[in-house]
Amino acid sequence: MATLTRQQFFETIAPIIVFIRQQGSPILPSVRLAQSLLETGGAIHAWNNLGGIKVGSGRVTPYWRGETVTKGTWEYRGGQEVRESSAFRAYRTLYHYYKDQDELFLGSRYSRVRTATTPYEQANEMQRAGYATDPNYASKIMSLIRQYQLEKYDAVTPFVMPEVFKDAQIVPIYVEKQFFGAAYYERGTNYVPVRKLAEHFGARVIWSNGEVYVNGTLLETRLVAATSYVQVRELANLINLTLEWDSNAKVLFVH
Repeated sequence: MATLTRQQFFETIAPIIVFIRQQGSPILPSVRLAQSLLETGGAIHAWNNLGGIKVGSGRVTPYWRGETVTKGTWEYRGGQEVRESSAFRAYRTLYHYYKDQDELFLGSRYSRVRTATTPYEQANEMQRAGYATDPNYASKIMSLIRQYQLEKYDAVTPFVMPEVFKDAQIVPIYVEKQFFGAAYYERGTNYVPVRKLAEHFGARVIWSNGEVYVNGTLLETRLVAATSYVQVRELANLINLTLEWDSNAKVLFVH
């Protein structure tokens, strides 16, 4: 379990939450940040379930492949708070958790959650839909949003695909188990920001006259704004990186 200050907690999860919102998630980042804090108390456990999602039907999704953890939880029964033990979903990363939570919110039960346009409306619709048994769930979320001024995270612009990657998908990069940024996934190939990734692993990157050299080797690139992207396998072969591709969730892991 990672023990974090409130600032560290938000700094850890906010980039992932904002990224998923840019991908088109219906959940406002302020609501998601507050809910994660409310559900966990600011601790990030190894099973990465920050919203108390139980096993439920057990149907696997692209983001949850059947892993579980059994732990104690508080529930409201007949107006009383009681301690219970339940089986919860376990996730490889926080990205997997939040994307699986979005799968849950796709259900008809949560239609009003998806269409809510303010944090207040979304928190209340989440409670009305029965996400949690706590009768004060929505008010607690809103209290945390106000306390930590979380609405500043809601001003998110969705990803707009550049012409050079018009047929691609935006996917997350994880480096050494940490969320690192975005890659473009196109026809079975991941394109990564060459300077950011290569320099993270100590490589020397030189950009000259529209060409990019890594440790003296010229790489074919695609330019998006001021960022050059290269095929991750070419970069990996050049500087000895280990790659793993989660084809279900579409997540690129780099070690």
